[in-house]
Amino acid sequence: MALWYLTRASGGVALVLLTLTLVLGIVDVTRVSSDRVPRFVVDAVHRTASLFVVVLVAIHVLTAILDSFAPIRLADAFIPFGGPYRPVWVGLGALSFDILLALTITSLLRARVGVRTWRAVHWAAYACWPFAFVHALGTGSDVRPGWMLWLSLVCAGAVALAVIARAAASYTAGLAVTGVTVVLAVAGLALALWIPSGPLADGWAKKAGTPPSLLGSKR
Repeated sequence: MALWYLTRASGGVALVLLTLTLVLGIVDVTRVSSDRVPRFVVDAVHRTASLFVVVLVAIHVLTAILDSFAPIRLADAFIPFGGPYRPVWVGLGALSFDILLALTITSLLRARVGVRTWRAVHWAAYACWPFAFVHALGTGSDVRPGWMLWLSLVCAGAVALAVIARAAASYTAGLAVTGVTVVLAVAGLALALWIPSGPLADGWAKKAGTPPSLLGSKR
C-alpha cells in the first residue's frame, strides 16, 4: 500500500510543479522579473521546479511499476497505449514522460545539439502538460473523492490565466485575447462535458481499461 500512496502523491505534486514550470514559461521568465525579484531568481525557480518535476515523475513511474496492484510494466512507461492497464490514460502519461525525457536530455546536451534543435524540442513542453493533465484525470483513482479533481482544475486555471496574460502582452493584444478566450472556452466546455460522464461516472474503471481481475479490488 505504501507504493500505491507514493505513486498517487508523487503524481499530484509532479502535476503542480509541471504547472508552475509551464506557467513561468508561458508568461516568459524575463517578463515577471523586477527589481525586487531579479531575473536570475526567477530563472532559478524555473530551473529548480523543472528538475523536481523530473525527479517526482521518475518516482511516480518507478513506484507504479514496482507496485503489484496494477500490471504496469517498464515498457508501458515509455511506449504509449500498449499496456494492459488503462492503456489510453496510462499511454498519455507515457507520452508526457517521453517528452519530459527529451527535454531533459536535450537541455543537458544543449551545447552539442545546438540552440535551434534545443529550442525546437523545448516547444514540446507545451504538449507535455495537457497529456499529464488528462492522464491525471483519466487514470487517477482520486478524482471521485475530489482532491485530484480540484487540484487538476486549479492547475488548469493557472495555465489558462497565464495564457491570457501572455496574449494580453502581445502586439495584437485584442485579437490574441479574443482567440485565446474562445479556445479556452471550448476546452473548458469539453472538459465540463467529459468529466461527469467519464472519471466521475459509475463504471469508469471498467471503461478506462482496468483488467476484470482488478475491478473487485477495494483498493
